[in-house]
Amino acid sequence: MLHITQAEYLDAYKIWLQFNDGEQGIVDLGDHLDGPMFTPLKDLELFAKLTFDPTISTIRWPNGADLAPEFLKSLLV
Repeated sequence: MLHITQAEYLDAYKIWLQFNDGEQGIVDLGDHLDGPMFTPLKDLELFAKLTFDPTISTIRWPNGADLAPEFLKSLLV
């Protein structure tokens, strides 16, 4: 099962991620913030408050939004 092991906010909507399979890279979520949970994250101040949640092995925000590791990995550059 794919998990995120580390996450770091970079700037704008970019996040550096490391996965448990050893892959790492940057994802840009700027074009992927739609829907009731994600539209508020267009506010960069809120977006920058992302944290790595080891309980669910992915990133999450104070408003409860989180994203599946598989989706995030598909966006790696």
